[in-house]
Amino acid sequence: MAVRGLLMPFPNTAPSHPAVAIIPALISCFGKFSRARRARFYCRHHTAEIDRRDKFAQRMGAAGLKPHHRIAIAVSGGPDSMALCVLTADWKSDNLVDSATSLTTKGRSNHVDGLLAIVVDHGLRPESAEEADLVRNRVLDMGIKCQVSHCEWLDGKPGPGHLQEAARNKRYETLQNICIQQQISILLIAHHADDQAELFILRLSRNSGVLGLAGMSFASQMFSQFPDFCGQESRPRGILIVRPLLDFSKEDMYDICRSGNQEWVEDPTNKSPVYARNRIRMSLSNLSSSIFKTELEATISACRGTRLLVDKFCNLLLKQAVTIMPHGYAVIDLETLRAMEVKDIYLAKFVTSVVQFISQKHRPVRGKAVKLLQSYIRTLPSKTSLTVGGCYLCPAPGSKGTKVLVCCSVNLSFPVTMKLFHPFSYGGQNCFPTSDLEQIVKESEAYLDTFTSDAPFSDIAAESVLIEAKKLGILSHSTYESIVTLQQEESDDFKSKAVSKFASKDGIPSSNDAAAAALNNFVIMPGQVGYFMDRFVVDWKTRCDEEGDCFFSSICDERGAEVRHMVDADWLYLSDLSKKNKANVGPQEENNHQDDDKCSSSSSNYYGILSASRAIECLKCIPVAARRSMPVLVNAQGLVLSIPSIGFAQCPHLTKVFVVFSPRIPLGGGHTSFL
Repeated sequence: MAVRGLLMPFPNTAPSHPAVAIIPALISCFGKFSRARRARFYCRHHTAEIDRRDKFAQRMGAAGLKPHHRIAIAVSGGPDSMALCVLTADWKSDNLVDSATSLTTKGRSNHVDGLLAIVVDHGLRPESAEEADLVRNRVLDMGIKCQVSHCEWLDGKPGPGHLQEAARNKRYETLQNICIQQQISILLIAHHADDQAELFILRLSRNSGVLGLAGMSFASQMFSQFPDFCGQESRPRGILIVRPLLDFSKEDMYDICRSGNQEWVEDPTNKSPVYARNRIRMSLSNLSSSIFKTELEATISACRGTRLLVDKFCNLLLKQAVTIMPHGYAVIDLETLRAMEVKDIYLAKFVTSVVQFISQKHRPVRGKAVKLLQSYIRTLPSKTSLTVGGCYLCPAPGSKGTKVLVCCSVNLSFPVTMKLFHPFSYGGQNCFPTSDLEQIVKESEAYLDTFTSDAPFSDIAAESVLIEAKKLGILSHSTYESIVTLQQEESDDFKSKAVSKFASKDGIPSSNDAAAAALNNFVIMPGQVGYFMDRFVVDWKTRCDEEGDCFFSSICDERGAEVRHMVDADWLYLSDLSKKNKANVGPQEENNHQDDDKCSSSSSNYYGILSASRAIECLKCIPVAARRSMPVLVNAQGLVLSIPSIGFAQCPHLTKVFVVFSPRIPLGGGHTSFL
């Protein structure tokens, strides 16, 4: 502009000097060149934007998602989640051309249909509530409905050592609860490729295996603390978590926000070197060459390809070699496994999946315990027993060691739990809420079936992943050395902190111990539904209130019962009870009392004797190892009132207590995709 201004005084007549005639031509050429540069920059920028949206749409399709599905987004207000809001809003609106244009057509008065942003305020910083409101307003201005949830820490806020883990658990619990309340089946999370790289180094420093080094799943199910329950039917209840940005970089997040004219907030705790993820992030930023990033991503991709193949084969094994019994145990066919010539990495995933399903423990079996399990399952015929991961394994009776029972072990120290369903969370007209989730999962699995991947790490030991990646040319020597250095630094830091943490305990009970102690009240009342050990739904339907007083009230203290595991003394009690006065009960009298609904003292006594006889016969069909995890109802004096799994009840009214084996997390952990 300054050059043109200087030329303005020249007259319009032909210039007297030949050099002057050249200047307007140069200026004109310069102007054209500048406009061409701007046009090329705009085209590149515009093309990159469209490419990002096409890639996002492709990832959403791979998850089985379509724009009409009801979707929630976890939003923190940072660049990652704000970029996810931009992409999802455009995808939902079927406008993949220009984010700036599409966003101007949206606003608070014109919300994107079927899209909800959820902001979780952990309440761990004084300014967090104000920030949550700021984020909410920004999201609303994008045309996305937004809900803010403020966390309550009833047992006190977590200390520095467990802050991030506790906040994460609280966040996901809150997100899931809101999704279920809003009848939304899909939750989008804004994790991206840089997050995967951080997690890879973190897990590498903790000696994770190939499957752990695959990082975060592209899609996975998260299950509620209660299943869907109706009558005597039950099934796991959950939502699908999808991470559609795993192929995007952190820089992409900033670019998407800028192109959509979106502001973001930065969490100051993300820069604190106290936390391992932050230290790794800062170290990786010093190694941000394109070669390093490309090779690291290629290594993670190879781990994910291996994980994908292992998961597929494991699901096949679970279908062909495992039988789940209604009393809460599994039977593994060792001959089927031997015939399939299963590799160690597949067998490890298979057997840990079965153990985790039966025990319903949050964390899978790891380390030396996995090798113990592998060795045990490979032994045919099986002649010994093994206790590991909250389960008791032993040869199945009558199988001559060709089959193994996997039963929940109740002799371990983890706490017994009993949770009560909310009165309005079961029964009713529509027991199982209609959801698109099943169809979404089917489409995602169909896409997985058509997807083929290499599994370069399926035959190597867990500690050899980097060496094998170097051999295969995935990693160059310099990148290999850099990753090993990062691994060693973080591993040393982790070990030093672990020693310090162990030394500082000094016998002080943890908050987890206090929480476990608070769960010692396992009383269930008539009309209530409980969830025992995340494995059995206990439904007590009684008719006592309808028919007045009954003998049951003298057996059960204040009409409540404690729920515990079955013990050896229980079946001895049943045996003794079945023999008691049995000679005095004739066939006609037995028939009269079998259907007697009146709870007199004599009828209840006879009913208990006859019920014990039938229960003993049923008990003979259940292996001793499997009996010990079944729920039993007892009164305050310890008298056995009901063992619903085998049909025992002290009086007719207690026949209205039902038990359904309904684990919170299904076999195999539900749908998972590592695309």
